[in-house]
Amino acid sequence: MALCHNVRMTSERTTTKRAAGAGPRTRSMSRAGENYLLSLAILQEDGIAPHISQLAAYLRHIPEGEEVGTTLASVSGMIQRMAKEGLLKMTKEKQIVLTAAGEKQACDVVRRHRLSERLLVDVLDVPLESAEAEAHALEHAISPGLLERIEEKLGFPDTCPYGRPIYRDSEVVLRRDTPGTIPLSDAKSNTAYVVTRIPDEDFPLLQYLVENQILPGQRISVEDVAGYRGVVDVARDGEKVSLGMDVASRIRVKLA
Repeated sequence: MALCHNVRMTSERTTTKRAAGAGPRTRSMSRAGENYLLSLAILQEDGIAPHISQLAAYLRHIPEGEEVGTTLASVSGMIQRMAKEGLLKMTKEKQIVLTAAGEKQACDVVRRHRLSERLLVDVLDVPLESAEAEAHALEHAISPGLLERIEEKLGFPDTCPYGRPIYRDSEVVLRRDTPGTIPLSDAKSNTAYVVTRIPDEDFPLLQYLVENQILPGQRISVEDVAGYRGVVDVARDGEKVSLGMDVASRIRVKLA
């Protein structure tokens, strides 16, 4: 009887650990598939429904260790597979859009990625310009239970270090707009703003933004929105910084 009792107690403890997410996360989605969902989610948050060539260009920013195919043929093949799985669809204009099922899975991938970024920056002191790449390696291995512990340890943050939203476990729809913010490219000259979000997938660009302190929470003064030159000139603590219009369009700001 004692032996049976011990076996039963051990089994109950094992079951409890599994329920809490102590074991490895079980998913049918491949690493490459998760990276496609992450990339499409980020673009969709920015109001971009990419064509295959645009998505291929975006995927080239993902670290090589993630083994994401970036040729037009490999991207086209993955898109066709994900479309058959009901995760995305192609519009008449050949743009790629996530379905409701795709957004639900994307919210989970994005949540793991951005909490990984927070863990790396806030707890492990990983430099801001390096955390994005490191998070790619970490996000795939985090179990649901561990993710909840990480979120609790971090104090339930609302955004990643780059200002993008961290989705709660119950969220299944991507956030396409941030009320009260505008793209820096739409800002007015001679006006003060606070940066709320920056693009984080391009390492050289991210390094440039970090070095020039164009970061979430930083106050900047827009000196000139020069469409004819293709740049936005801003000042930060007396230092002038010029940003290309395409980069400025993906930086979000709010009035200071």
